Amino acid sequence: MYITKFATILSLAAVALSLPTGEVQKRALTVRPYTDFQISSGTAGNALAEAQAKFPIDTSDLASVSKGDLAIIKAARETAEAAETDAFNKEVKAASGTAADALQNGKIKNKVLKLYLETAALQIQQAQDGKDNQAKIDKEQKKLNTNVTADKKAAGQASQSVKFTGDVKPKN
Repeated sequence: MYITKFATILSLAAVALSLPTGEVQKRALTVRPYTDFQISSGTAGNALAEAQAKFPIDTSDLASVSKGDLAIIKAARETAEAAETDAFNKEVKAASGTAADALQNGKIKNKVLKLYLETAALQIQQAQDGKDNQAKIDKEQKKLNTNVTADKKAAGQASQSVKFTGDVKPKN
């Protein structure tokens, strides 16, 4: 009986010592291929929320975003831009009718993703290094707002992704 109580107390002490102290480290983003983080398929109308869900960052403390997460955000932005220029533009131009409309809606959702990532990266860099780049943030935010408005205008309409494999790797 005493051995069981001693073992229980010893187990509880080991668990208590293994618990983290202070603030728990925020979970980092993970590197994923475009097919896993693209938001272009489905329906239009909620692109910004979809982008934020794919890349959740604590906007209340941008200075604490890890360098690894920032590198992932930058690489994902470059990948989304490449998907736009190398795949969406060609496929939208080649399509017609409802297929073209769905691809155009997908392209707009992809632009929202790209611009969300761009503004987030700029805001994180400004918070971390103190260099004022508010003019660039404002410029990209204006583009983001324009594309969010276009996405909302097409709410409920079909949205089509493209096949794209030109993923950009994060630079640490």
